[in-house]
Amino acid sequence: MRVLVTILATVLGFGAAACAHGGGPDRTLDRYGVALKNHDFGAAYDLMSSAFRVKVTRDDYVRTMRDNNREVNETAERLRGKKGSMEVSAEFEYGLGDTMRLVQEDGQWKISSYPLGFYDQSTPKAALRSFIRAYRLERWDVMLRFVPNSYREKMDGKKMQAQFTGPSREQMENLINTLEANVDEPITERGNDARMGYGDRYTVQFLKEDGAWKLKDLD
Repeated sequence: MRVLVTILATVLGFGAAACAHGGGPDRTLDRYGVALKNHDFGAAYDLMSSAFRVKVTRDDYVRTMRDNNREVNETAERLRGKKGSMEVSAEFEYGLGDTMRLVQEDGQWKISSYPLGFYDQSTPKAALRSFIRAYRLERWDVMLRFVPNSYREKMDGKKMQAQFTGPSREQMENLINTLEANVDEPITERGNDARMGYGDRYTVQFLKEDGAWKLKDLD
């Protein structure tokens, strides 16, 4: 079993402070496993990151653990018998929710994130962020990737540029600014369609075609 310990506080991560206090990530996992085995959920909660504790209260954590006895015991058993290598990683968030992941190799930190995925379309949110990035960099050719097939027949790079830099430039700039400010709004997916409300009255409509999410309508 590969055990991943993320130094950056995550929802289910162990905080760096806890790791340091406990003598390293392996020791922290041991302490957590023992706490679960003994059903000492207060002690287990103390090993959770500060980011986790902000989102989940001690009472909610303890209640959830008590209501899932089988899962707790299984987790404790798997942690007790953990084998294999331990990978210590760090994650840095920047830009429009982009993350850069680093891992330790031979005592040195190395970047392990895939560096070439500038315009991800694997999810509606990723497609929206990629669309905004393409606009900011004036990559009109890339922006065509986010146009549904039925519309793309009528579009090319020059027409895309004219749409965003022509007479309606100010309006389009305001629209993109509003989108960027609301890029983390919840998105509802239904099959190959998705929607995200933003601002006071706007909605982004997404469409999945050929395995990639595209933007059908921005307002």
